[in-house]
Amino acid sequence: MQIGADVLFTIAGFPVTNTVLTTLITDAIIIAVVIAVGKTLSLKPGKFQNAIEAIIDYFRSTTEEIAGSNVSFIYPWVVTFFLFIVISNLLAQFPGFGTIRFITASSGKEGVPLLRAATSDLNLTLALAVVSVVTTQYLGIKHTGFKAYITRFISFKMFPVFLFVGILEFVNEITKLISFSFRLFGNIFAGERVLGTMYGIFPAILPLPFMTLELMVAVIQAIVFAMLTMSFMHIMTDKSH
Repeated sequence: MQIGADVLFTIAGFPVTNTVLTTLITDAIIIAVVIAVGKTLSLKPGKFQNAIEAIIDYFRSTTEEIAGSNVSFIYPWVVTFFLFIVISNLLAQFPGFGTIRFITASSGKEGVPLLRAATSDLNLTLALAVVSVVTTQYLGIKHTGFKAYITRFISFKMFPVFLFVGILEFVNEITKLISFSFRLFGNIFAGERVLGTMYGIFPAILPLPFMTLELMVAVIQAIVFAMLTMSFMHIMTDKSH
């Protein structure tokens, strides 16, 4: 498996890769879940509604403990990131990912994987990181004011100490793009490579423990991304910081 996603075909000059296809499937699943929950919503919830409510309640209560009154506008972002990433990660554990081949004009007879984990594409993880960081900056300006926001990075009090600290803060915000995107991408991509190797050696039994490990990684990485986003949003929107 190569690092870059494989182009399956183009639509009006736009390349559709196997990770783009998986992203669309993930989006469709999320929409289907939302519609299903909306239709089955009841005061006496069933197992499906209970499971969804448990996830929502967990993230809301956790965000409320950390962000306090800011929970109302932070936790929707946290839940959204978690659901998209965890569904995308878990979807890649289904049979067919990496094994169903698609013949393209440049792939030869062996073809390329039709489906690949969306989060094993650095383009997607970088896009998620950009959305997280940019939204965090926007919320910081909106809820603390531009003056309070800018003084986090530029301050002439106790010159040059605070100015140096502000530069470090700015660099820290930029490096979040790298840490967010490469952490998620690296874990999922490495997991796919390991599973592919195990399937090639002994497909009957050998991959099973690694599949269990990958299921854990899929959930943990989604929680890490969501929780870090929540923490950074809390810091940037808290006027006391």
